[in-house]
Amino acid sequence: MQLQYFLIIAAALFCVGIYGLVTSRNAIRVLMSIELLLNSVNLNLMAFSNFLDPEGIRGQVFAVFVITIAAAEAAVGLAIVLSIYRNRGTVDMEQFNLLKW
Repeated sequence: MQLQYFLIIAAALFCVGIYGLVTSRNAIRVLMSIELLLNSVNLNLMAFSNFLDPEGIRGQVFAVFVITIAAAEAAVGLAIVLSIYRNRGTVDMEQFNLLKW
C-alpha cells in the first residue's frame, strides 16, 4: 500500500482522538481519546519506517516504546479515575476540583 493511505488513516484517527479529548467530560473517554492519539502516532511510525527503510526496524522499536508508554499511561490513569470514582461517585471531569485551591 502507499504511504498516503496510512497517513490519511492516521490523521483521521488523530482528529477523532483530539475531538474526543476536547469535547468529552467523561474521564474514561478522555483516556480512550489519548490512546487513539498514541495509536495514530504508532501508525505513522510504522508507515514511515516501512517507507523510508523497509529493512530496518527502527520504526517498530519506537512503536513498541510508544505502546509501552501508552500501557503505563492507561494503568495510571485508570487507577486515578477509579480512586476518584470511589471517593466522589462520578467520573465527570467538571466535578473534579481536587487540585484547585
